[in-house]
Amino acid sequence: MSAGNTTGSPPPLSAATRYCAVLGHPIRHSASPAMQNAGLAELGLDWRYLAFDVRPEALRTAIAGAQAMGFLGLNLTVPHKLLALDLVDVLDESARTWGAVNTIRFEGQAGDGSWQPLGAFTGPPPAAIRTHGFNTDAAALARSLREDLGVDPTGASVVLLGAGGAGRAAALKLAAEQVAHLYLVNRTTAKAEALAEEIRARHPGLPVTVGYPAAKVDLVVNATACGLHPADGSPLDGAPFSVAQAGAVYDMIYRPVETPLLAAARAAGARTANGLGMLLHQGADALELWSGRPAPRAVMRAALESHIYGI
Repeated sequence: MSAGNTTGSPPPLSAATRYCAVLGHPIRHSASPAMQNAGLAELGLDWRYLAFDVRPEALRTAIAGAQAMGFLGLNLTVPHKLLALDLVDVLDESARTWGAVNTIRFEGQAGDGSWQPLGAFTGPPPAAIRTHGFNTDAAALARSLREDLGVDPTGASVVLLGAGGAGRAAALKLAAEQVAHLYLVNRTTAKAEALAEEIRARHPGLPVTVGYPAAKVDLVVNATACGLHPADGSPLDGAPFSVAQAGAVYDMIYRPVETPLLAAARAAGARTANGLGMLLHQGADALELWSGRPAPRAVMRAALESHIYGI
């Protein structure tokens, strides 16, 4: 790993340049390359961060290809976070706890038999390389709720929309934060029911309901992809629940800056925040896992804001 200098400008590409990437389907909307490349440049690392559109059926092959080519790490976004649970060699406690993988670290076996991040090796890559799966989404969500929305999930009543990879991690994290009541809503009710049962087993006594509440709640969190595309409406369209019943609304989507859900919430007087803060912190945590160095979060946030907001 090269210490380089912290001028904020990346070194020229060369045969020694090393790579990380984000895999998703779709992926063209991702702001991760702008954020991560700004962080890498600030750290003075001769690394680059790329993005690849990978269909779910090709995920195993894509991970194996990145491993064979000496990539240092991967981020995974929709729809890969649940699939990857069965595709990595080792699961970190975070991935086991939150039930999804959004970060993979490639590790090599050192001479003493220990496994080290591949970025720590100089010269030819080690013969033995493995994949180590982590989840940085859950911690990033809790941090962003507090920093960007001013909501402490502990003791709050929460409606969570979505029970996929991001939704599952969010639900389990919110339960661990000891929310007052968690309402799970998903297009496939059976998936929400299974998640509710898992939460009840992990946190006996925590009120978990599948479906919408009749009363007001402190927080609504959208963990679905509804709002990502221009033709999308709000995930609450046609639902027996209104954003007027929510004190605050958090949408994990960060592009567009204001989804139809957030626009409706703002019009109803609720506090709102998009997923930029969650994206920042999960990405910064991933960079620290790959590099072993503190991530320059202020620089990475500025890069995100410039890329997404044009400021």
